[in-house]
Amino acid sequence: MEVRVEAVLVAEKTSANPVQGAQVVGRVALLLRLVGRKPEGTSLAGLVRESGLTRPTVHRLLTSLAAEGLLEHDSAAGKWVLGPEIFLLGSVAAARFPMEDIARPSLRRLAAETGESAFFSIRRGNETVCVLREEGSFPVRSFVLHEGVRFPLGVASAGTAIMAFLSPEEQEELLEDWPAHAGDFAVGHPADVVRDNLERTRLTGYSVNPGLILEGSWGMGAAVFDQQGRPAWALSLTGIEPRFRPDRQEFLGKLLLEEAHRMTAKLQG
Repeated sequence: MEVRVEAVLVAEKTSANPVQGAQVVGRVALLLRLVGRKPEGTSLAGLVRESGLTRPTVHRLLTSLAAEGLLEHDSAAGKWVLGPEIFLLGSVAAARFPMEDIARPSLRRLAAETGESAFFSIRRGNETVCVLREEGSFPVRSFVLHEGVRFPLGVASAGTAIMAFLSPEEQEELLEDWPAHAGDFAVGHPADVVRDNLERTRLTGYSVNPGLILEGSWGMGAAVFDQQGRPAWALSLTGIEPRFRPDRQEFLGKLLLEEAHRMTAKLQG
């Protein structure tokens, strides 16, 4: 009997280890994503609040990541920032995902022709992540969007452009539990407003974000499709409200769609 009990205990301990290991990996990935959202870095208190983890756990993980060069602590600002090892890993990964070579020319054309800041975002699960930016010549800009920023699908112009062309089933799955999906953005993006935005986007082909994230900061986006015809990326423009008045939206939307179609053709061809 003692042998059997001991064997059970050993088996339980062995089976628990993968779960614990996966939990640690998930927490590490969460902290890296949270730090990566803000180029200026994030404080320990902010990471504790946003992650939902305890302060000792967050501090222990941050310290371990810093020891590996994945994070650094800016003592002057009191914030955690991405470390040099992340840059090296990203440089290697970029060779497998040559999206910059395809997207950068479109961003440059959009920025040059409109004067607005142009962005390229990718879909990651139920989020969009901004990965590339090209500044326009217009001196007044919106700073809502920058590299590393993540938004839930259906939030911001890129996320709206992508979600609008998902299957009806996928859209409804997100909309049925919209507050949980949108999180803090649900207040400024009520489900009925999002539904209307998705419908307009399907009709025109491009999305419009009328200052829902930050008052006065507008954006427009168009989806880029993969070889299976699914919306996987998006081009977008952001700027101040006077630059996105209805009489100019058609012009901006046409340019976005032209570049989105050009990129889709390259990716599918």
